[in-house]
Amino acid sequence: MLTQIINGEILTPQGWLKDGSVLISDGKILEVTNSDLAVIGAKVIDAKGMYIVPGFISMHSHGGGGHDFTEATPEAFQIAAEAHLKHGATTIFPTLSSSSFDTLRQAVETCEQLMAAGNGQIQGLHIEGPYLNRKMAGKQWEDCLKDPDPNEYLPLLDSTTCIKRWDISPELPGAHEFAHETTSRGILTAITHTEAEYDEIKAAYQAGFTHAAHFYNAMPGFHKRREYKYEGTVESVYLTDPMTVEVIADGIHLPATILKLVYKVKGVERTCLVTDALKYAAYDGEVDDPRYIIENGVCKLADHSSLAGSIATMDKLVQVMAFKANIPVADAIRMASETPANIIGIGDRKGTLQRGKDADILILDKKLNVRCVFAAGNMVEGTNTLIH
Repeated sequence: MLTQIINGEILTPQGWLKDGSVLISDGKILEVTNSDLAVIGAKVIDAKGMYIVPGFISMHSHGGGGHDFTEATPEAFQIAAEAHLKHGATTIFPTLSSSSFDTLRQAVETCEQLMAAGNGQIQGLHIEGPYLNRKMAGKQWEDCLKDPDPNEYLPLLDSTTCIKRWDISPELPGAHEFAHETTSRGILTAITHTEAEYDEIKAAYQAGFTHAAHFYNAMPGFHKRREYKYEGTVESVYLTDPMTVEVIADGIHLPATILKLVYKVKGVERTCLVTDALKYAAYDGEVDDPRYIIENGVCKLADHSSLAGSIATMDKLVQVMAFKANIPVADAIRMASETPANIIGIGDRKGTLQRGKDADILILDKKLNVRCVFAAGNMVEGTNTLIH
């Protein structure tokens, strides 16, 4: 069936296109044209002057809709992914926090099962830990933490191709050998929960660590030890020009001033937005874990010692970047779509509105609220508020 979306401002790789249309057929973008004349036989969707943009790519999210991806069941994966889909995340890489390898194997099996069944939203698995610096990791994971062990990770890597990203602390013994192995398999390898300073970050980048997880969070900035001063992980990543970063742009994990600084230094091509969302994102139920509380729009450890993770969705991140950090709307959207698609290696089929790419398309109003979601060319149930 041919679908035509008209009467909106279309975000293309060349910039905004007005008075054009997007043609969809068989789950793909057939054409982005500067004509909005109705095509004979097409189902016409009127965007009513709103934004027509690429679907968001969620490449760091631990759960949503009341379920955590570490549950590792098809039901948990589907409910959490669908909760984020309704907020514009047409692509998601379920994130496993530090877990046992039994859990990781179960999650791999679930991910493979759903991808084989045609779940186009789930594009692979993201693992964070369990190879984390104990000083920089949360208390909730302390029983799982360890140094990289090839006797553990190699059999897992050999068993699947669905792992697309893995984050660890680069200063741990064996971390560089781990990065050589993962990058050789095309897996995005990121630094996280780290105390690394410049020399270590430089060496880590050479070993294959090309990305920084939740930039500024769980890593030190400029600091002092006794009478001497040292650059932190933050400054070291800034100085490593090719290294990409992600920011939890919920306006709480990082203030708008820092979000603007990251954008200014790293630029739109090397900065992407992530939710780092816990199971309580896009969820109206009660907190069922005594370790956590929800307060002021964020999830905290119950003792208030630290933030535990966000409850944000991708649309919220774009709104914060555009309206609080005062970043151009087009760039805020690109950092949620085009940039993460390129960073994690799916930019050939997702992330921009171009002929031949997957028809993952959003219609956003001028306040950047999601008004309609197309996933693989199909309008997602419950998201078509613009046509009522």
